[in-house]
Amino acid sequence: MIPSTAGFLDRDFEIKKQPSQTYKMDMDNSLVRGYTDGLEAMKQAVYKIIMTERYQYIMYSWNYGIELLSLFGEPVTYVCPELKRRISEALLWDDRVRSVDDFVFEFPGKGVVHVSFTVHTIFGEIKAEREVEI
Repeated sequence: MIPSTAGFLDRDFEIKKQPSQTYKMDMDNSLVRGYTDGLEAMKQAVYKIIMTERYQYIMYSWNYGIELLSLFGEPVTYVCPELKRRISEALLWDDRVRSVDDFVFEFPGKGVVHVSFTVHTIFGEIKAEREVEI
């Protein structure tokens, strides 16, 4: 007997959002202990996304993370707008992120770009930053 899928798409489906509760990362002590939710969980998610190189880890979807390796050796005039685009693109994959703005670029040393920005989420605003070697 062959299973029938007739009428399957005619059913009413309810789409539920995944909870934001996750394990709590204790960065000061390099530990994962307890749980966190809401804005604190979102801060961790933003940190993990901008610190994970896209396509480098088989455990993550190809939609997860940020592409920074290809910026190495490029001129600053190319890197700054590209960083803005790539950071926004990486974070907006998360449906809890509404927008990313207020980008500020600094150049603390040769071959280094420091970018700070604001992430607007359903839980509130998060100030984030990342330093990239080019």
